[in-house]
Amino acid sequence: MLPFLLIFPIAQTTPPPQPEEVVQQQEVRPLSGQLDNVPVFNSNSPELVLKEGVLLSTFPSYGKKIPQAHLNFPFRGRFDIFAHHIAKAEPADNLRTLYLGIILHNPTKQSVKVNVLQGASYLSQPDAPFIQLPSIIDNSLGKIFAGPGDRAMTDVLRKLRQPILPAQIVIPPGQSQMLLNQPIPVKELTPPLNGRSTLIHLRSNGTVYAASLAMFAPVNSDGSERSPSLQEWQNLLNNGDLSGPRDKIPTPPENIGKPIIYGRVAGVAQGSEWKALLVDRPQAKYLTIPSPGQAFSYPLSTVPGGSLGTNQIQSAPMLVRYPDTAYRAHGNYGIQYNLKLPLYNNTQSRRIVTISMQTPLKEDKLVNRGLRFLSTPGPQVFFRGTVQLRYKDEQGKPQTKLVHLVQKRGQQGEALAVLNLKPGDRNDVEVDLLYPPDATPPQVLTLTTR
Repeated sequence: MLPFLLIFPIAQTTPPPQPEEVVQQQEVRPLSGQLDNVPVFNSNSPELVLKEGVLLSTFPSYGKKIPQAHLNFPFRGRFDIFAHHIAKAEPADNLRTLYLGIILHNPTKQSVKVNVLQGASYLSQPDAPFIQLPSIIDNSLGKIFAGPGDRAMTDVLRKLRQPILPAQIVIPPGQSQMLLNQPIPVKELTPPLNGRSTLIHLRSNGTVYAASLAMFAPVNSDGSERSPSLQEWQNLLNNGDLSGPRDKIPTPPENIGKPIIYGRVAGVAQGSEWKALLVDRPQAKYLTIPSPGQAFSYPLSTVPGGSLGTNQIQSAPMLVRYPDTAYRAHGNYGIQYNLKLPLYNNTQSRRIVTISMQTPLKEDKLVNRGLRFLSTPGPQVFFRGTVQLRYKDEQGKPQTKLVHLVQKRGQQGEALAVLNLKPGDRNDVEVDLLYPPDATPPQVLTLTTR
């Protein structure tokens, strides 16, 4: 007799349906204007720092033990410093504190004054954890943020200088001073992982060199940690090699295909601000609103392979860089977009115009002149940041709004502002944002008329 068999049905798991693509028929216009010539010290490679050493040095190579770790680029006048790095305990019980040091050097025979115009530097933990936030929320007080890059950009957009930064540094002839000497602690964190984002706007009245360095905290005789001294930072600068582990080597521009490895940035990029006057055509004085039921968009932070049909790459060019790092400052982290839209209602009827930011699916060429979105946006957050808008209300009174946005992949976005324009009305709208770290480009600024 055959044994009695129990037959159990196998559970059938049905994968969740993929969100449908939604194609919006809207014209995408290249963004007029361009980046300015302000040099940006851009320290983002390696992003994950496990080995102490030089992150980015624009010092001359002479007198240095590892000449190839130094790019020999002097700053004078206006320049920015951007740095975005992560510390991790590896192995997991190695809980030493990693310090980020930014050092400035005066190579001249006169004292140099460096003014800190605006600036902020925040940790992920505890300063600005990645919390869930609504897709749009008022941020007039600047208290809404998720992540250290988001918080630092909001401060600088609001023209603030964090108290940990001096208002001015005076560097004697031939001497160096620390601009930043701050920890990225991992102890007591689960997982033992932390990051720090920094953006500082500076102006010097003389020549200076800059370097960002990573060093594990020196230990006192009693086993406690302390912050590194200026002398210890200088020793690391003079004798240290490049920090590690090195990031993925980027795809050369002449070999752009799919997939593209953009790489992390370590060098001096050209451009701190993109100013644009958005008008109908060159030399025009106004921007005619879309026809009723229509929309048009301007791309933000376009990259190779993601120009949204405009053939415009907004990524800042690199003036100097390490050979294994990004060829351009893809993402334009920390760059300010200042967009002026002199809107004009050229019709005989009252029109409602909506201004929004959107995160379409990345593509280089548009299908049927439309931007692609997802009916249900993807799980990945592609933008966390604050946008400032200036315009006049229906009574003609100037209004300033700061709005915090969280957008996911393929999200169509909600209205930043809704303007009610009478026939023949003009309304000068200004949109400002600092493109935040941890964002994934591109986005678009969209005008819709109903």
